Parts: sequence; structure tokens; C-alpha cells
Amino acid sequence: MSRMNDSVLYSLAFSSVLLLLLYGIVRISYSIWWKPKSLERCIKRQGIRGTSYKPLIGDMKEFVKAITEAWSKPIPLNHQIVPRVDPFTLETVQKYGKISMFWAGTRPRLIIMDPKMIKEVLSNRLGHFQKPPLGPLILILTKGLTTLEGEQWAKRRSIVNPAFHLEKLKGMAPAFTSSCSEMIERWQKMVSPRGACEVDVWPDLKKLTADVISRAAFGSNYEEGKRIFELQNELIVLTLEAMLSLNIPGFRFVPTKKNRRRRELDREIKSMLRNVIQRKVNATRTGESRVDDLLGLLLQSNNQNNIPESATATNDSGLSIEEVIEECKQFYLAGQETTSSWLTWTMIVLAMHPDWQEKAREEVLLVCAKNEPNSEAITHLKIVTMILYEVQRLYSPVIAQYQHTYKDAKIGDIFLPAGVDLVLPTLLIHHDPGLWGDDVEEFKPERFSEGVSKASKDQLAFFPFGWGPRTCIGQNFAIIEAKIALVMILQNFSFELSPTYTHAPKTVMTLQPQHGAQIILHPLQ
Repeated sequence: MSRMNDSVLYSLAFSSVLLLLLYGIVRISYSIWWKPKSLERCIKRQGIRGTSYKPLIGDMKEFVKAITEAWSKPIPLNHQIVPRVDPFTLETVQKYGKISMFWAGTRPRLIIMDPKMIKEVLSNRLGHFQKPPLGPLILILTKGLTTLEGEQWAKRRSIVNPAFHLEKLKGMAPAFTSSCSEMIERWQKMVSPRGACEVDVWPDLKKLTADVISRAAFGSNYEEGKRIFELQNELIVLTLEAMLSLNIPGFRFVPTKKNRRRRELDREIKSMLRNVIQRKVNATRTGESRVDDLLGLLLQSNNQNNIPESATATNDSGLSIEEVIEECKQFYLAGQETTSSWLTWTMIVLAMHPDWQEKAREEVLLVCAKNEPNSEAITHLKIVTMILYEVQRLYSPVIAQYQHTYKDAKIGDIFLPAGVDLVLPTLLIHHDPGLWGDDVEEFKPERFSEGVSKASKDQLAFFPFGWGPRTCIGQNFAIIEAKIALVMILQNFSFELSPTYTHAPKTVMTLQPQHGAQIILHPLQ
């Protein structure tokens, strides 16, 4: 009898294991074959062309090969940068059309280069589109506003929004000019007796925008925030490696050297930011700190004199301390990278086009003379604004924007099932002759003489900060910062490209000069 019971138990256990194994096989088969193939059939039967699905890896191998080859050699000194910066997307569009598809692992990615369809996606009236699902290795960078969706996003945006009101940002102009003055002084000290010096402006402009964020966001300066930036930059590199690697479920828990380092960096960054926040809270309570920086404004609008400690414990109108930490990480990440890229390419382009550099300087001296620019003065700088927009068109700091269909959706005449990534290739659209004319690869700031809406043949052909309800909340911050920095550089220096400069734009989170941005500075009297 006992043997019979053992036999029955053994059979039941074996059957259970077999069923679990079968279930696992079915789930894996569905994820890596049936679902991708079903999505592919649905998309392609509508006449959309693209690459064919390869199990698990998709087009990852081809993507890495394309950018590796493109980034292995520089390009001539012109603005035809798309083949080097985003070769795989360009090749896909050239081969399959402006509405085409390729594969990011097991997920299809639909490239959309039609402005009317882009407007539909970014307006998101029916709520069918969200940011693509982000893996834990990527979310370790930030779980701030840009990563949230739905009610969570709406609540966070309403809390953060007051800190970015234009009138509040105008009050931060002195912090911007202080940071710029320190950079200008460093450059002036480097000038040789012959009256010139060569500077790789890329690291200096990164340091400038880091200092601006530290002052404007936290009331500190770059030296105090330097360690946070160093740690976050290291984390960005490790995150990018993870993004370009095959995503194996659960692999992040394997205690590899890089996985351990990511966790260490995350803990240290959070710990440092927690100390910054707590010092701010304490100083505000005792009246030792004014509420004139982004963190102070965030805490004020958040009504967080009694800020909750845990991630889940929030007061009626505010965020937990952990959520404030994530927004601080967002300030650092977005606030530094995009503006430093924008300013670097502006200096490179104006060094390539000395006539426009001189036009901008004449305007600056007319409006500001040698005085530090203020928020009122920079509103009168038409030529400077045109130049900054045209640089942003040709050298978009963020080269593409991404959405994802969480529900079945329709864009124009195209039906899209849930589970499709959408790629809005900003850089390709900004370089599209069909939208900008045959002179699309030329630097012509006069395109923007009547504003952004009349610069191209379509009103939504220029969207470096996004568009619609999720337009970048830091747009005005970046514009004010870029204008003030450029004004102060033009007031103090004329500049040209060094013979050592190599034209090699590439994208690492943002568009960057692969081999630096060597500029020869000539101080002005």
C-alpha cells in the first residue's frame, strides 16, 4: 500500500513538473516566436515594408555593426551627419520607405517620418501611446518624470511644473551668469602671450552645464555636485552597455562585476542626494536658505516641510523623499547632457561659419554691450535665437523619440496592435529635404527668422524638445541657459576650429563630438 502511494505521489510530481515545463516552453515560444510573428504579419499585410524577424535578437547585430563601422572614421567638415550618427535607421528608411519597420530584439519598431502621423502620436488624445517598457537596468538611471505614465505622470508633472515657470526661471539668471563667468575666467587665464589658446570646449561646457544645474537646482556649485556627476556619468556608460546587450531575464541579479558596480553607484548617488535634500529641508525650516532654486521650489510646491521618508508614504499633495531623489537624478541627467551638447555644437558650427559668428556678436554687443546678460536682454536676441535653433536642427542633442502601443491604435490609415514600438527619428526629420528644401544640409539660421512654425514646409518638422502634452518640462531652462552662455562667450572671445579638430559626431545618450571639440579662442579687448 505504501509503495502504491509513493508511486502515485511520484507520478503526480512528475506530471506537475512536466506541466510546468510544458507551460514554460509554451510561454517562451509565444514570447520569442508566435507573438513577434503575429505582429509582423499584422504590420506587413498593410503594405509596410521592413526587415524580417530573427528570433530573440532581431536586428541588434546589424544595428551594432552599422554604428561600429560608421563611427570608425570621421566625416568631412560639413553638416551631412546622419549617415554617421544614425546609419541603421537611415539605411532602413532608404531601403523600405519613410514608414518602415525593423526589430529591437523581439519587439517590432515602426519608423514614422510623416509629420501628420507624428503629431497624432505625440498628441496622444486617446491615450494609446506611452514610453516603451524600460528594463530595470535602464530605470536605475532615473525613475523621474520622463519615465512615468498616466495618473502617476500627471500628478508628478503638476508638482514639478511650478518650479519651471518662466518667471521662476528668470530669477535663476544670476546663477547662470555666475557659472559662465567662472568658465570665461578659466579660458582667459589659458591665453598665451600671443593672444590665443586652444581649448577642448566639450569637457568645459559639460562642466559649465553641470555647475548651472548644481547652482540652479540645488543652490550649490559644481565642486559640491562634482562627485554626483562623476558617479552618474559612470552609471550612464554601464547603462548604455546594458542597452546594447542581449536582455536575458534575471541576468541583472547575477553578481557580475558590472552588475555589482551599477548597484553600488545607485546606492551612492541616492545617499548623496538624500543628504542634499535633507540639508535643504533643514535650512528652509530655519530660514537659512531661500526658496529660489529648483529643489527649493519643488519642495515648496510639494508642501514638504514634513517630507515622508519611505517611497510609498506621501502626504496628501506631495512626493516621498525617494521620489524627490528620482526627480533630482532627472535634473542632473537631462539638465546637463542636452544643453552641453547643444552649446558644444553651436561653438563648432559658429567656428565653421565666422560670418554668422560675427553677426551674432554684433547683435550681442548692441543689446547687452559688455554687461552680463539678464532675462530681459536675451528676449531681444533674434539672431542668437535663430542660430541656436538652426544648430539644434542640424545637430539634435536627442536624435530620436520613442513611443509604444499599449493598446490597439490607429495612426492615419495604419492599424497598430498593442506591443509595437514607434520611432520618431528627430535627426532624420530635421535633415529631410522634403520638409526643409534642397539646402537642408546647409547652415541657414534665416530659416527661423519668422519663428519655428514657419521655418519648414510643415509645422511639425522641428521638435527637439518633443511636442504636445509631454513637451520637455526643462525647455525654457535650457533655452535661457544656452542663450546666456553663448552671449558671454561671444562678448569675450572670437573663435575658430583648431587644425586638430576631427569632425566625428556620434550619439551616447546625446549627440557628442567623438574626438573632442578643439577650438582656438582669441580674447576680445
